[in-house]
Amino acid sequence: MRNLVALRQPGILLLLVTCPLLTILHGVTCKAESGHLGDNDPDRCMRHHFVETITHPIYKCNSKMVLLARCEGHCSHTSRSDPLISFSSVLKQPFKSTCFCCRPHTSKLKAVRLRCSGGTRITATYRYILACSCEECS
Repeated sequence: MRNLVALRQPGILLLLVTCPLLTILHGVTCKAESGHLGDNDPDRCMRHHFVETITHPIYKCNSKMVLLARCEGHCSHTSRSDPLISFSSVLKQPFKSTCFCCRPHTSKLKAVRLRCSGGTRITATYRYILACSCEECS
């Protein structure tokens, strides 16, 4: 996982933070994906990788396997609902609710070209998740 090492020399403080190799390769910062450095909860909101086979639903094309990511896990924030006070007899929105969801924080657009019968090519696009975070649900 992540290691934090402090080396002290007279007048110099050097901090080394090591990240998992996959996060370095994808250019993601070392901050824990839940937003809290050093959060070791395995069920926290974080990115999970999986492999999916992309095929076209109608045309006969070669399939391609791609690496995808999803955001999954719980957020440490508490969800709640507070009553709203109104000076009207009609309460359209009687409560103000807040909850936090594990959502993509940053992503990038990727494309895969499939070779189809007759020599045609079809491009499939998708968003690849770079980092997840707990955000207020809408």
